[in-house]
Amino acid sequence: MITVEIDMHQCSMRLINVQAFLERERLIREGKRADRRAQVLEFGDDEVTEYAILSHRWVGKEVDYSEMVKLAKMDEEERSEIRQRDGYRKILQSCEQAMKDGYKWLWIDTCCIDKRSSAELSEAINSMYRWYENSRICYAYLHDLPGSSFPIAGDYEKYPKSMGWPEWFSRGWTLQEMIAPRDVQFFNTDWHLIGDKRTLSPILAYITRVPQDILEEGLSSNHPCVAQIMSWAANRTTTRVEDRAYSLMGLLDVNMPMLYGEGKKAFHRLQLEVIHASNDHSIFAWGCNEINVRTGSILADDPIFFWGCDKMELMDRDEFIDSLRRDLPEEELPSTEDHQFGTFPAMNRGIQIWLFLRPRVGSDSVFEALLPCRSRPSGPPVAIHLAWGGVCNSVKSISDIKTRLVATPHSKSTTVQSPRTVSRLRAQWDYSQGTRLL
Repeated sequence: MITVEIDMHQCSMRLINVQAFLERERLIREGKRADRRAQVLEFGDDEVTEYAILSHRWVGKEVDYSEMVKLAKMDEEERSEIRQRDGYRKILQSCEQAMKDGYKWLWIDTCCIDKRSSAELSEAINSMYRWYENSRICYAYLHDLPGSSFPIAGDYEKYPKSMGWPEWFSRGWTLQEMIAPRDVQFFNTDWHLIGDKRTLSPILAYITRVPQDILEEGLSSNHPCVAQIMSWAANRTTTRVEDRAYSLMGLLDVNMPMLYGEGKKAFHRLQLEVIHASNDHSIFAWGCNEINVRTGSILADDPIFFWGCDKMELMDRDEFIDSLRRDLPEEELPSTEDHQFGTFPAMNRGIQIWLFLRPRVGSDSVFEALLPCRSRPSGPPVAIHLAWGGVCNSVKSISDIKTRLVATPHSKSTTVQSPRTVSRLRAQWDYSQGTRLL
């Protein structure tokens, strides 16, 4: 268990006082003495405060919390260096836009979080989705887009490092920053308005693979499954590997502590948190379109393994059972609901789950586990391929699984009741020993 001590202000967000910031900037620009006591950052409640928020790509040297607070107290040389940064001009232009739109408060991640405090950083990251969702307006600033519209096709010559599109579309954190706010206004490098999210939703859906109705109405309008949400982040990048996971917490409606330094374990922890919170079987559907063999955990190592799941959707019980009738004995169908559609608890060593299993044609040790989700509308259930190496080298039939597949106390009650193609299986997946065939 990790215990962190939360400051009394941690439940609030630190906001830029737009008028105070612009007044300080005016005085400095005119060579006058700025009031050192003026507070440009104040705490506010995101549930009741009307504020604007910035979404952007970090570039170069940004302005952090300490520099923002101490700017008026610095000597001329140090202050001048900060004010000449692109990051400072981005704050200034965001404040000017907020003032123009009638907002007194503005939130920007670079300077509104005191990142010297690990507790504050963790609290902010866990609150980030909600903060964007509760904003009145979000300014999406595309620093590398000079024109007045988005490209109509990927330009790999102009944007070689971001899949042919402006870098904002390739970053992990900007995914939730695009989806969560109701009103997103897009600006080019000169802060000229390109358009809003609703108007631009067709091209945004094309670039990002996020469905148009979700861009226009939010996640609640469509209730996408876990695999589909993961797929939107599959080809996005973050500076730190842990942020591949942390940037998805809000979209998946889970929370967990930040442990920078844990590397790819962060994405495993994220999946376990999702498993604890839901019974969405699509979380196991990663790699269903791949053909390469990979050994390791039943959990995916990275969102990239969910590439191709952007059309994935869950099946309800009746749909799923109907799809199994050609293989599953009728006498087993009534008992399916309790097992196949129940939760699958994650324990110390693995995940306990009921699955429908069938041998893969032409293989002694590879099986297909059927999940109640499909990769396209009206399609069949997704089948993930499982190979049980080591303990299953000589598996010849379904009945052999009963003694060879499982080796934990939870598995002693495992029964394979059907001699036919598909059988029910209660399995304890070990995180580290199971072999996953993609």
